[in-house]
Amino acid sequence: MTKRAACLILLFCPAAAVFAPAQTFTTLASFTGANGAGPQDSLVQGTDGNLYGTTYSGGSSTSSYCGSEGCGTVFKISPSGALTTLYSFCAQNGCTDGMFPYSGLLLATDGNFYGTTTKGGAGGWGTVFKITTDGSFTSLLSFCPQGPPCVDAGYPIAPLIQGANGDFYGTTYLGGQGFGGNGYGTVFKVTASGTLTVLHSFCIDLNCSDGAYPRSPLIQTANGNFYGTASLGGTDYCSYDQGCGTIFEITPEGQLTTLQALNSANGAYPYAGLVQATDGYLYGTTFGGGGTPKLCMQGCGTVFKVSPSGLLRVLQKLDITDGAKPYDALIQATDGNLYGTTYGDEPASNYGTLFEITPQGSLTTLYNFYGTSSGYPEGGLFQATNGSFYGTTLGGGVGGTVFSLDMGLGPFVETLPSSRKLGAHVVILGNNLTGSTAVSFNGTSAAFTVISDTELSTRVPSGASSGFVTVTTASGTLTSNKPFRVIP
Repeated sequence: MTKRAACLILLFCPAAAVFAPAQTFTTLASFTGANGAGPQDSLVQGTDGNLYGTTYSGGSSTSSYCGSEGCGTVFKISPSGALTTLYSFCAQNGCTDGMFPYSGLLLATDGNFYGTTTKGGAGGWGTVFKITTDGSFTSLLSFCPQGPPCVDAGYPIAPLIQGANGDFYGTTYLGGQGFGGNGYGTVFKVTASGTLTVLHSFCIDLNCSDGAYPRSPLIQTANGNFYGTASLGGTDYCSYDQGCGTIFEITPEGQLTTLQALNSANGAYPYAGLVQATDGYLYGTTFGGGGTPKLCMQGCGTVFKVSPSGLLRVLQKLDITDGAKPYDALIQATDGNLYGTTYGDEPASNYGTLFEITPQGSLTTLYNFYGTSSGYPEGGLFQATNGSFYGTTLGGGVGGTVFSLDMGLGPFVETLPSSRKLGAHVVILGNNLTGSTAVSFNGTSAAFTVISDTELSTRVPSGASSGFVTVTTASGTLTSNKPFRVIP
């Protein structure tokens, strides 16, 4: 199953698309089936400087549960393209370790990765797992272990995030106690030891005004609340007669507020999550809508921004010329602009694009997959600390590819996490960190330890305030890709 197999704001501000010559695009590796197939989501950087991700199928499992295509993998790839399979799912009897991981991985503050599988586990409704950089695997949770009907949560297809309290938060596409007990998805919390708490069941009323079938991750903002999208639901009619999707806010205690019910004219089916940019707005995409049904089935999608209070503005209504049907979230890069992917639209012979868009809405197509040996990037872009972008495609090779895109942006450092109290431990990720001579938090010096060429260990120093973190290395000063927030 791929994302395109799933079911297919308010002020419009037109902004013309701009085309740019192809940037430095490199195919780093191809999936062969044996080493994985069908990468569905974006990559993440580990403490060792390598990139990590999952494939939905492929791998070495020969279980009958998987069929001939395999049950999926966890892999790592070096920035130069050396691909290693770390784990093949359904390695345990009955696939109790999970199968078919649809989402990418989360690098947690303990240096390990956490992820989900859509199926498998004790009840067949998916799992939460932990895996180390060397492939040591631990199953933490089986969703709906009692089997159907799944009244708690099940079938997660979005990555986890780690909250400020250290717990993990996510969404499931199915399960929950929605209207009629039919299971329209949930928002959940899970501890590092695997204790599950369902915070909200979607479609709690007949009209699904709170949303239905969430397929994207959450984000947590400075106010402590989480924001996300539901792919269907809301009050406006779309072709599936289940709403066009919603944007919502939810407290850590589970109080949900619908900020926007989307509509087919200005954006429908928000498959991707949100990203909060440095201007405080939340940016996102919709898979459909946008008022161009003649070019794409059900519209080509939109790019929008929304305030934390819910005021929404459409930045771009996409069409075939500048890409169509974005699946995954945008990222804000170190140049302040937002970057993303479009999946493409098969009836229109469009195989996807990579694009850049300013916070004001000026869009530039960076790379067009039409006529290339790959295409259909379902996952979003990821900017590694070397400054380059990395992503995956479903097309190319036997089971997809991993690629890089060099836009000439310089290296930087990243803090893990991005907010902490005074005195708390912080990991700094980067490149060529051996020989570093200074670390500062918004100008306040901090003691540190060099763990490796790609990792420093430090603590938030007394007197530090919110702002950028800098590291002085042998080759110059590196600045964090986003401000670090000192929690009072």
